[in-house]
Amino acid sequence: MIVQSPGLRPDAAPLRMSIDQSDPDRPLIRVGGELAYATSAPLRVELDRLLANAPQALVLDFADLDFIDSTGLAVIVHGWRVGQQVDTTLLLRAVPRFLATILEITGVAGLLGRQLPATPWAVAEPGHAQAATG
Repeated sequence: MIVQSPGLRPDAAPLRMSIDQSDPDRPLIRVGGELAYATSAPLRVELDRLLANAPQALVLDFADLDFIDSTGLAVIVHGWRVGQQVDTTLLLRAVPRFLATILEITGVAGLLGRQLPATPWAVAEPGHAQAATG
C-alpha cells in the first residue's frame, strides 16, 4: 500500500506499508518512506485494526523508513498505548539510526521499555536477549 497525500511536497517519499499476518499472534507491519503528518493516518488505522485482535505482539519494521515527524512518532506512541490496553507488546525492528536517536531524545525508547544500543534495534525472539544488528 502506498499513500501519497495531495499536500505532500513533490520530492517527498510517500508512506509504504505492507502487512504480514502469517503469524496471527505476531503480525508485522513494514513501514517505508515518510511517516509524517500528511501520510501517517493509514498506519494508525492498521495499528488499530491489528490491535483489535489483541495479538501477543505487534512488530513494526522500519528498515525502509526515510523520515518521521512528530505525528509519525505520535502514531508509534498510540500503538504502544492501545497495545498496553489489550496486553500486546509493541516491538520495533530494523530501526534506523535517525529514528533511534529521536526515540531516545523524546523518551519514547524508555516508554517502549528499551535501552537503545548504538546500532539499530532488532526484535528479540522469545527466550533470547534483545540484540542490536550491525
